[in-house]
Amino acid sequence: MATSKYGMVESEIKEIYHSNKGRYGYRRITLEMRNRGHVINHKTVSRLMRLLGIKSLVRGKKYVSYKGTTGVASPNILKQNFKAERPLMKWATDVTEFRVMNKKVYLSPVMELYNGEIINYTISSSPNFGLVKGMLEGAVRKIRGKDRPILHSDQGWHYRMKEFRQILVENGITQSMSRKGNCYDNAVMENFFGTIKSEMFYMKKYTSVEELEKEIKEYIDYYNNDRIRLNLNGMSPVKYRIKEKY
Repeated sequence: MATSKYGMVESEIKEIYHSNKGRYGYRRITLEMRNRGHVINHKTVSRLMRLLGIKSLVRGKKYVSYKGTTGVASPNILKQNFKAERPLMKWATDVTEFRVMNKKVYLSPVMELYNGEIINYTISSSPNFGLVKGMLEGAVRKIRGKDRPILHSDQGWHYRMKEFRQILVENGITQSMSRKGNCYDNAVMENFFGTIKSEMFYMKKYTSVEELEKEIKEYIDYYNNDRIRLNLNGMSPVKYRIKEKY
């Protein structure tokens, strides 16, 4: 129940908090309040959240990367420069693992570094080559015009495969790889995996692979279309891209 002069504001803070399943802390709630036309600072939002007894449910981020060795590694062209002035300049990808009911689920997304949007992904019960090949084949269908991106990854065996590299060559994509053992070289993907796990996977107990796969799909849709980003002026990746007319 609202108990102060901020009654309407408190109600809206609670609505934002619950509609995002407790994933938002005071910074993102402040940005969303401003998006809705409120003039309010983060200190006020933080104080009101304490009074309302709500706080972000997100746990500390964890990350598990699937590694491998085969073939020859490509040079690190990206060199931790994750900024892109427009779409189709830089992409990043990786594979991560989830465990549910003694079974494993693997996710292979590709991120557009212009706005952090996940432009394609595949899910599988096995970290086989088909997982990564499907991700890449879906991503190349997004290419338009003359622009051809750099695709950055770690040195996982999937990305060294001759067939994978052939798809890159056929589509004019330049391959870039992290240095061996340097997680910072692909920090954008590590951050994404940490986010999806802390905001989705660690927040509940899953009872089946099917349930987990369904929620991964729902979360990525939420991440692209609704989850506001602090570095995109309080907009989601898709809304930012549309605003910038891409």
